[in-house]
Formats: sequence, structure tokens, C-alpha cells
Amino acid sequence: MPEVLLEFFPFVVLGAVLGLDVVSFPQAMISRPIVAATLAGAFAGSTAAGLVVGVALECLALETLPFGASRYPEWGSASVVGGVIGTRGAADLALPEPAAWVIGVMAAIATAWAGGLTMVLHRRLIANWARPRLEVLATGSMRTVVALQVFGMTSDLLRGASLTAVALIIGWPVTGWAISAWQLGPLETRAALIIGAAAVAASAVWKIFHGYSVTRRLFVVGLALGSAMVVLRG
Repeated sequence: MPEVLLEFFPFVVLGAVLGLDVVSFPQAMISRPIVAATLAGAFAGSTAAGLVVGVALECLALETLPFGASRYPEWGSASVVGGVIGTRGAADLALPEPAAWVIGVMAAIATAWAGGLTMVLHRRLIANWARPRLEVLATGSMRTVVALQVFGMTSDLLRGASLTAVALIIGWPVTGWAISAWQLGPLETRAALIIGAAAVAASAVWKIFHGYSVTRRLFVVGLALGSAMVVLRG
């Protein structure tokens, strides 16, 4: 266990920082799944595999609007988990192993859901810490305001780190078993990977565009042009 935790340490730190970016600081969009999973894949040795996982997760996260007191999935730390697990068995510019990709996406979804719960608990923690200091805050005490901000960001950093560590400890052995049990050949493997990614992307796109006819037409035109460029450059 100590060796495993040491191996996961860079990813735990990355998950903590990107979890902090979701709401607390600096909200620089580095916690978006396509960025976070790609970074995790680069740390794990396969940027391309991390990007493939990130694209699928980004399609799922497009509707998430992290503002206000609403509850929403926490995709920053979750995408790090998905990127690390999804790149297992891949190297350099190789596509991810289909079993690893599937488990990585599923692990990221589960972690994002759990992360939403932890964010609610984190808000309650900050509220409980601030409540006895309301009178001092009302006077405009800079020291109290700064202390509250530092406490909130530090606790959020620890929340992201803990969430990432637990998810990786659970998901890593499951991924190893899934890869060893995968029986399809290289051609079927690539087909399964592409079909899975296309299914996630198509469902996300439909959810966003189906109610707006003009947007649908623009998307179809863009898809046709992009496909033509791929074929011509092929």
C-alpha cells in the first residue's frame, strides 16, 4: 500500500489542484475534462489516450454549470481519475485499451457524482466555520475574511486530494482485471473504442442541439466539412 500511494501521489496532487479550480481558485478552466484528463494522461505516459478519455468526459460535462448553490458533478478531480485509469496499458501516442477506456470513463462518472456530494459537505463545513464569526465579518475585518478564504481553499484542496486518492485506489485493480479479461482482437478492439466514444459524443450533442433547428443545421455542416477534411488529408 505505501508503494501504491507513492505511485499515485503526483496524480493525487493534480486532482487536488484541478478540484480546487472547479469553484474555489483560480477557475482557469484547467479543470475541464478535456484538459484535466489529457494532463493526467501526460503524467501517466500517454497524452493521446488521456485526450481520448477527456473528449468523452467533456461531452458528458458540457451541461454542467458550476455556479451558485446548486449541486453538480465535480469533473476536475474526476477527470484526473478517468485519465489515469483510462491510459493504463497505453504508451506514447497509442489509443487507450478499450477495457481501460470503459473503466476510466465509468470511474470518472462515479467520482464526479461523489465529488458533487463532497462539495455540498464542503460548503456546509465553511458555513459552520463562518457562522460564529458573522459579527466580525460584518465589521469588514480583513483578517477574518482572509482567514475564511484560506480555510475554504485549503479544505477544498484536501477534499480534491482525498477524493482522487480513494477513487484511484478502488479503480486501479478493477482496471487491471478488465484489461486481462479483454478477449477481442486489435481490429475489434479499435472498433469498440471508436463506437464507445462516438456513442458518448452523439448522445451529448443530441442533448444540447436537438431543440434548436438552426444549431442542428450548423452542426451538420461543420461535421460534414470536418469529415471531408479528414478524408482528403487521409
